[in-house]
Amino acid sequence: MIKDTIVDGFSNAPHRSLYHALGLTDEEQSRPLIGVVCSYNEIVPGHINLDKIAQAVKLGVAMAGGTPIMFPAITVCDGIAMGHTGMKYSLVTRDLIADSTEAMVLAHGFDGLVMIPNCDKNVPGLLMAAARLNIPTVFVSGGPMLAGRVGGKKRSLSSMFEAVGAYSAGKIDEEKLTEFERKVCPTCGSCSGMYTANSMNCLTEVLGMGLRGNGTIPAVYSARIELAKHAGMQVMELVRKNIRPRDIMTAAAIKNAITADMALGCSTNSMLHLPAIANECGVPFNLDEVNEISERTPNLCHLAPAGSTYMEDLNEAGGVQAVLKELEALGLLDTSVMTVTGKTMKENLEGVVNLDEEVIRKPENAFSQTGGIAVLKGNLAPDGCVVKRAAVAPEMLVHEGPAKVYESEEECIAAIYGGKIVKGDVVVIRNEGPAGGPGMREMLSPTSAIAGMGLDKDVALITDGRFSGATRGASIGHVSPEAVSGGAIAYVEDGDIISIDIPNYKIEWKVSKEELARRKANKVLKKKEVSGYLKRYAAQVSSADKGAIINK
Repeated sequence: MIKDTIVDGFSNAPHRSLYHALGLTDEEQSRPLIGVVCSYNEIVPGHINLDKIAQAVKLGVAMAGGTPIMFPAITVCDGIAMGHTGMKYSLVTRDLIADSTEAMVLAHGFDGLVMIPNCDKNVPGLLMAAARLNIPTVFVSGGPMLAGRVGGKKRSLSSMFEAVGAYSAGKIDEEKLTEFERKVCPTCGSCSGMYTANSMNCLTEVLGMGLRGNGTIPAVYSARIELAKHAGMQVMELVRKNIRPRDIMTAAAIKNAITADMALGCSTNSMLHLPAIANECGVPFNLDEVNEISERTPNLCHLAPAGSTYMEDLNEAGGVQAVLKELEALGLLDTSVMTVTGKTMKENLEGVVNLDEEVIRKPENAFSQTGGIAVLKGNLAPDGCVVKRAAVAPEMLVHEGPAKVYESEEECIAAIYGGKIVKGDVVVIRNEGPAGGPGMREMLSPTSAIAGMGLDKDVALITDGRFSGATRGASIGHVSPEAVSGGAIAYVEDGDIISIDIPNYKIEWKVSKEELARRKANKVLKKKEVSGYLKRYAAQVSSADKGAIINK
């Protein structure tokens, strides 16, 4: 306990004097010190409410006999960073968040932690920190945004990006575009579909690190404040019982998370973050196992962008726990795993009911009998690439067409809006990987433009970068090895035929070995000139199939 190493004894009088400088009483210093890691800021819509969550957490900690002390963590809004150089700074913050949280906790000797994340890289970054630090920890996110409404239909941020494509194609006028702009994001919270932030907040609940409702209770509901108070109280129980993150995030828990990922139809970014979290837990992660789990896991949910339901609907249907209940009945989960409730998953699922079988389908009526994500392999991606299968139109599950190659996202967007992409094309965007980008930009703009123009059932996109969880269509990312590392994608040329077979997990580039050898001999690969943090990141980051972790 902190009082044993920092507070008690004559030698720790200097430490006590500094606690008094904070206004901490002797009574407060004698209790467990709980770090409240609050990701509040005034630029990210998913984080603008986190000051309220933090105050509720602090009340919960104090009610349960602890002393709460708040400190910050950074985050980037992927929506605001999208489509420009700012997106290079999204994924890279995951490691900054983990590293800075580690530094703060170990420098100040906290006894327990409550992590308050919400948006994309903030959640896995704090989960990585929790595993690394391995002191009692509970997560409580800020909660999802409510869906907007345009034309009597629920809408979300992905609808906004697609509206830009529709406007560019002359399908809607400026007045309608402005209506979307004003209405699709009506409240604070993480954007309302099953995008990366909500995917990771739901998977935090599956991993056992968040209480029931962590992934789905809307940000503006009072129940979210109650949840935060309970999280503050619960961390004190974990401190008393010495239940730690690596007792919870075991190999079985990681496997449960992959299984739930398949049923929920989560973002492909989970295939970057789960390996990185597993790495911090000392748990091996094999992409090949993803397809094995997918083969036996039905896709039970089609939340936006895959379908017309939203996080608020999943919450009303019983939330993540109701999905787990359906998977438990199929024998697909290890429910003996420990959770932050101090109980096993099996105990937590007692009495849970699926309240809406349209939002969370029964397995016999599943959207598909296979999971929401597929890992494809072939000569274009020997180490794998990833697609959100649940958001692909049936007619695009198998596709073959000529490549149109672009060296950056900007080049590709210009070509799309210039009318250069036609039905049947396979758009290839390279030099956007973890090291080559650097930062592995998330590319919602090109995928949304194609969808907005009505080409999502006719055109595939392939990249060594990544796609937003808000993406729909045959958008295949994380191609490994990436271009800058000499991966096959570096040598694709316009007109090359690429074959995609998602049901059979294959991607093939129809070029001879002799032609490939000729191209390799005649092409010099160059890294982009970058400075500062991006330069260090590019030099240390692993490939996407390894989770884009920082090699130590």
